[in-house]
Amino acid sequence: MRERSVMAPIETLITSGTVVTADSMFDATVGIDDGTIVGVGDERALPTADRRIDVGGNLVLPGVVDPHTHLAGYNSIDSYETGTAAAAVGGVTSLLTFAWQGWDDGEWDEDGTLWGAVERHKDGAFPLIDCGQHPVITQETPEVLDEFPALVEAGVTSFKMFTTDDIRLSNGFIGEVFDRLAELGAVGMVHTEDYSVCTERTKAVKSDPSGESTSAYPQSRPDYAEAMAAGAAARLAVAADAKYYGVHTTSKAAADAIASVRTDGSNVRAETCTHYTALDDSTYGRLGNRAIMAPPLRTQDDINALFDRFRDGTLSVVSTDHVALPTSRKEGGPWWESAFGVNSLQTSLPVFHDEAVNRRGLSYPSLVRLMCTTPARTFGLPSKGRIEPGADADLVVFDPGETYTINAAQNHSNADYSIYDGREVTGRVKKTFVRGTLVADSGEIVAEPGHGQFLSRVVPDWDQ
Repeated sequence: MRERSVMAPIETLITSGTVVTADSMFDATVGIDDGTIVGVGDERALPTADRRIDVGGNLVLPGVVDPHTHLAGYNSIDSYETGTAAAAVGGVTSLLTFAWQGWDDGEWDEDGTLWGAVERHKDGAFPLIDCGQHPVITQETPEVLDEFPALVEAGVTSFKMFTTDDIRLSNGFIGEVFDRLAELGAVGMVHTEDYSVCTERTKAVKSDPSGESTSAYPQSRPDYAEAMAAGAAARLAVAADAKYYGVHTTSKAAADAIASVRTDGSNVRAETCTHYTALDDSTYGRLGNRAIMAPPLRTQDDINALFDRFRDGTLSVVSTDHVALPTSRKEGGPWWESAFGVNSLQTSLPVFHDEAVNRRGLSYPSLVRLMCTTPARTFGLPSKGRIEPGADADLVVFDPGETYTINAAQNHSNADYSIYDGREVTGRVKKTFVRGTLVADSGEIVAEPGHGQFLSRVVPDWDQ
């Protein structure tokens, strides 16, 4: 039993639930005061409270920490208000999103800075849950490197890069970035696909008589292009002794490439996304351009390999890569005219729970590690992702036995479709608390926009 030393009345008790941590499950009451967890254990040993919430035997999880989302950017129509509403209904209590260097209200500015991108994200934003930013480096200039120390000092401790598409960086410059990040202890994240391979393969697929079918899309961005770039980026980080985080790993080939560089497991880490664990490439024949994202969905063999890599630690986080788009930007033309991205902040926890726990036997503590505790530790959020005294009271009441059908008409995101529309899942978010405040209840938002705070992160310790 862990509790406060002073038994003064507190604000809230969450009772009659099964608490799930990264290590275990146990029946307990959670005491909350002033936004913080102050006790976990037998209710009789906790102080009295102004409010007592009986959760009827459901699970009490730490709030999901999603480190890979797109809000208020050039590739998303979600504002902080709409995106975090979707997140709250889906059990996400903290998220990190991308602040694009040089992107300002619909235009690219060649003189844009990383600082400017971070400040633009905060201006006029009213999130419902807690949020932070990863600046995205889009320009190869010495000035970019000079911005790192002040940003890290201000609590912005991770930075994103691309190896493909119009905002790609050269391997030489990525190596320079890792050298500078290593001095600061910050994290370098890389979207890894080989640009030249994807460019030539896209030309070849488009010229083939059957290439216009969306089912041909994965051939334009093959798994080996992902593996080539993933291995190169990880090696650049290892050479610099910098922290490397590979985003949205989709394939056995890419996961193997990361594993081959991850010799001691300390500074090379990677994630996958919910859709890469729950959907395979046959989805393109069913949903067409709605399912276009980059990298593409892969095969069932790749999905099995991703679950194997959860077990050996090569993959340690499940994120969403949430991108809110209207159907009009997805459909109405060939696949190469479709915008990249799918939205899933509202559905990620139920879908991954159903696929991983119900169908594949993943344990609940493993789910908490992948979606809550490890992403918080990876990105310098020590008060998030855990149910312990002193942690933020970010909690999700989750009914593991409720079966329902996902309906895109219930989106809180500005996106007007879902790749999971019509999918039956078992496991539903009932209540979401952010720092002790109930923000979502049975699919409805019950708090005001602006409850969320912008997060100042610490330099993460990856030795723990």
